[in-house]
Amino acid sequence: MARETFISYKYSEARGLRDKIIDKLGKDAEYYRGETADSPNLVTTSVENIKNNLKDMIYGTSVTIVIISPNMIKSDWIEWEIEYSLKEISRDGRASRTNVIIGVIMKVNGNYDWIVSRRKNQDGCISRYLDPNYLFDIIKNNRLNLITNDRYTCKTCKTFDQLTGSYFSIIEEDDFLTDPAKYIENAYMKSKNLWDYKLCKIS
Repeated sequence: MARETFISYKYSEARGLRDKIIDKLGKDAEYYRGETADSPNLVTTSVENIKNNLKDMIYGTSVTIVIISPNMIKSDWIEWEIEYSLKEISRDGRASRTNVIIGVIMKVNGNYDWIVSRRKNQDGCISRYLDPNYLFDIIKNNRLNLITNDRYTCKTCKTFDQLTGSYFSIIEEDDFLTDPAKYIENAYMKSKNLWDYKLCKIS
Protein backbone atom coordinates (compact mmCIF):
# COMPACT_ATOMS: atom_id res chain seq x y z
CA MET A 1 0.00 0.00 0.00
CA ALA A 2 1.30 3.47 -0.89
CA ARG A 3 2.31 5.79 1.97
CA GLU A 4 2.67 9.53 1.86
CA THR A 5 6.41 10.04 2.03
CA PHE A 6 8.91 12.79 2.72
CA ILE A 7 12.62 12.43 1.84
CA SER A 8 15.18 14.27 3.96
CA TYR A 9 18.61 14.61 2.35
CA LYS A 10 21.60 16.88 1.82
CA TYR A 11 20.98 18.40 -1.59
CA SER A 12 24.61 18.96 -2.55
CA GLU A 13 25.56 15.28 -2.36
CA ALA A 14 22.42 13.14 -2.20
CA ARG A 15 19.94 14.54 -4.73
CA GLY A 16 20.91 11.79 -7.21
CA LEU A 17 19.91 9.10 -4.72
CA ARG A 18 16.75 11.08 -3.88
CA ASP A 19 15.83 10.90 -7.56
CA LYS A 20 16.56 7.15 -7.70
CA ILE A 21 14.30 6.54 -4.72
CA ILE A 22 11.44 8.52 -6.25
CA ASP A 23 11.90 6.61 -9.52
CA LYS A 24 11.85 3.26 -7.70
CA LEU A 25 8.66 4.20 -5.89
CA GLY A 26 6.97 3.94 -9.29
CA LYS A 27 3.26 4.72 -9.12
CA ASP A 28 3.60 5.28 -5.39
CA ALA A 29 5.71 8.38 -6.16
CA GLU A 30 2.45 10.30 -6.52
CA TYR A 31 2.31 10.15 -2.72
CA TYR A 32 5.73 11.79 -2.39
CA ARG A 33 5.37 15.10 -0.54
CA GLY A 34 8.95 16.37 -0.47
CA GLU A 35 11.00 18.73 -2.55
CA THR A 36 11.09 18.36 -6.33
CA ALA A 37 12.69 20.23 -9.21
CA ASP A 38 9.53 22.34 -9.34
CA SER A 39 9.69 23.37 -5.69
CA PRO A 40 10.31 27.07 -4.99
CA ASN A 41 13.92 28.13 -4.35
CA LEU A 42 14.04 29.12 -0.68
CA VAL A 43 17.77 29.77 -0.40
CA THR A 44 17.39 33.52 -0.01
CA THR A 45 14.28 33.48 2.17
CA SER A 46 14.04 33.60 5.98
CA VAL A 47 14.66 30.67 8.30
CA GLU A 48 11.05 30.88 9.49
CA ASN A 49 9.73 30.74 5.94
CA ILE A 50 11.88 27.70 5.18
CA LYS A 51 10.62 25.97 8.33
CA ASN A 52 7.00 26.73 7.46
CA ASN A 53 7.49 25.37 3.95
CA LEU A 54 9.07 22.18 5.32
CA LYS A 55 6.28 21.80 7.89
CA ASP A 56 3.72 21.94 5.08
CA MET A 57 5.59 19.19 3.21
CA ILE A 58 6.07 16.90 6.22
CA TYR A 59 2.63 17.38 7.79
CA GLY A 60 0.26 14.67 6.60
CA THR A 61 3.03 12.24 5.63
CA SER A 62 3.45 8.95 7.47
CA VAL A 63 6.94 7.96 6.31
CA THR A 64 10.18 9.96 6.38
CA ILE A 65 13.13 8.56 4.45
CA VAL A 66 16.48 10.01 5.53
CA ILE A 67 19.40 9.63 3.15
CA ILE A 68 22.51 8.93 5.23
CA SER A 69 25.38 10.57 3.33
CA PRO A 70 28.94 11.47 4.39
CA ASN A 71 28.20 15.14 5.09
CA MET A 72 24.63 14.75 6.27
CA ILE A 73 25.43 16.04 9.75
CA LYS A 74 26.58 19.34 8.23
CA SER A 75 23.05 19.96 6.98
CA ASP A 76 21.15 22.87 8.51
CA TRP A 77 17.80 21.11 8.16
CA ILE A 78 17.91 17.30 8.29
CA GLU A 79 18.03 17.01 12.09
CA TRP A 80 15.11 19.45 12.38
CA GLU A 81 13.15 17.52 9.71
CA ILE A 82 13.63 14.26 11.65
CA GLU A 83 12.50 15.90 14.89
CA TYR A 84 9.43 17.42 13.25
CA SER A 85 8.59 14.06 11.63
CA LEU A 86 8.54 12.40 15.05
CA LYS A 87 6.23 14.95 16.63
CA GLU A 88 2.46 14.78 16.80
CA ILE A 89 1.27 18.10 15.41
CA SER A 90 -2.25 19.55 15.64
CA ARG A 91 -3.45 21.68 12.74
CA ASP A 92 -6.97 22.80 11.88
CA GLY A 93 -8.47 20.36 14.35
CA ARG A 94 -6.50 17.42 12.95
CA ALA A 95 -3.49 15.80 14.62
CA SER A 96 -0.66 14.19 12.70
CA ARG A 97 0.87 10.95 13.94
CA THR A 98 4.50 10.14 14.59
CA ASN A 99 6.14 9.29 11.28
CA VAL A 100 8.13 6.13 10.79
CA ILE A 101 11.74 6.81 9.86
CA ILE A 102 13.91 4.85 7.44
CA GLY A 103 17.56 5.64 6.87
CA VAL A 104 19.05 4.80 3.47
CA ILE A 105 22.85 4.68 3.39
CA MET A 106 24.27 6.25 0.26
CA LYS A 107 26.87 4.22 -1.63
CA VAL A 108 30.16 6.10 -2.02
CA ASN A 109 32.85 4.93 -4.45
CA GLY A 110 30.93 1.70 -4.95
CA ASN A 111 30.66 0.67 -1.30
CA TYR A 112 29.47 1.59 2.19
CA ASP A 113 32.82 1.33 3.95
CA TRP A 114 32.72 5.00 4.86
CA ILE A 115 30.16 4.19 7.59
CA VAL A 116 29.52 0.42 7.73
CA SER A 117 31.72 -2.31 9.19
CA ARG A 118 30.96 -5.82 10.38
CA ARG A 119 32.27 -7.59 13.45
CA LYS A 120 32.21 -11.22 14.49
CA ASN A 121 31.08 -11.66 18.08
CA GLN A 122 32.51 -14.27 20.43
CA ASP A 123 29.52 -16.55 19.85
CA GLY A 124 30.01 -16.43 16.07
CA CYS A 125 27.23 -13.94 15.25
CA ILE A 126 28.08 -11.20 12.75
CA SER A 127 27.01 -7.71 13.82
CA ARG A 128 26.84 -4.65 11.60
CA TYR A 129 28.42 -1.53 13.06
CA LEU A 130 27.61 2.04 11.93
CA ASP A 131 30.15 4.77 12.65
CA PRO A 132 28.23 7.11 15.00
CA ASN A 133 30.27 10.12 13.90
CA TYR A 134 28.10 10.35 10.78
CA LEU A 135 24.78 10.29 12.64
CA PHE A 136 22.76 12.93 14.47
CA ASP A 137 22.01 12.21 18.14
CA ILE A 138 18.29 11.93 17.36
CA ILE A 139 19.13 9.07 15.00
CA LYS A 140 21.45 7.32 17.47
CA ASN A 141 18.87 7.68 20.25
CA ASN A 142 16.23 5.91 18.15
CA ARG A 143 18.46 2.97 17.27
CA LEU A 144 18.37 -0.42 19.07
CA ASN A 145 15.44 0.87 21.12
CA LEU A 146 12.98 -2.03 20.92
CA ILE A 147 11.95 -2.78 24.51
CA THR A 148 9.88 -5.97 24.20
CA ASN A 149 10.97 -9.17 25.94
CA ASP A 150 11.81 -10.77 22.59
CA ARG A 151 13.89 -7.83 21.37
CA TYR A 152 17.08 -9.83 20.76
CA THR A 153 17.56 -12.06 17.74
CA CYS A 154 20.45 -13.63 19.67
CA LYS A 155 20.18 -13.53 23.45
CA THR A 156 23.82 -14.51 23.90
CA CYS A 157 25.39 -11.50 22.17
CA LYS A 158 22.22 -9.38 22.46
CA THR A 159 21.94 -8.71 18.73
CA PHE A 160 18.97 -6.71 17.44
CA ASP A 161 17.19 -7.44 14.18
CA GLN A 162 18.20 -4.90 11.53
CA LEU A 163 14.61 -4.01 10.65
CA THR A 164 12.56 -4.49 13.81
CA GLY A 165 15.17 -3.82 16.50
CA SER A 166 15.28 -0.06 15.88
CA TYR A 167 12.52 2.46 15.31
CA PHE A 168 14.98 4.19 12.98
CA SER A 169 16.03 1.36 10.68
CA ILE A 170 19.02 2.01 8.44
CA ILE A 171 19.31 0.13 5.14
CA GLU A 172 22.00 0.14 2.47
CA GLU A 173 21.04 1.88 -0.78
CA ASP A 174 21.20 -1.28 -2.93
CA ASP A 175 18.91 -3.24 -0.62
CA PHE A 176 16.40 -0.42 -0.31
CA LEU A 177 16.20 0.25 -4.05
CA THR A 178 15.60 -3.44 -4.74
CA ASP A 179 12.27 -3.34 -2.90
CA PRO A 180 11.33 0.02 -1.34
CA ALA A 181 7.78 -1.11 -0.52
CA LYS A 182 9.13 -3.92 1.66
CA TYR A 183 11.07 -1.53 3.88
CA ILE A 184 8.40 1.16 3.92
CA GLU A 185 5.72 -1.30 4.99
CA ASN A 186 8.00 -2.83 7.63
CA ALA A 187 8.57 0.65 9.03
CA TYR A 188 4.90 1.58 8.81
CA MET A 189 3.92 -1.43 10.93
CA LYS A 190 6.24 -0.16 13.68
CA SER A 191 4.23 3.06 13.82
CA LYS A 192 1.25 0.96 14.86
CA ASN A 193 3.21 -0.30 17.86
CA LEU A 194 4.97 2.81 19.14
CA TRP A 195 4.82 1.53 22.71
CA ASP A 196 7.25 -1.25 21.74
CA TYR A 197 10.00 1.36 21.31
CA LYS A 198 11.66 3.85 23.61
CA LEU A 199 11.33 6.88 21.37
CA CYS A 200 13.40 10.04 21.51
CA LYS A 201 11.53 12.89 19.81
CA ILE A 202 13.86 15.80 20.49
CA SER A 203 17.41 16.52 19.38
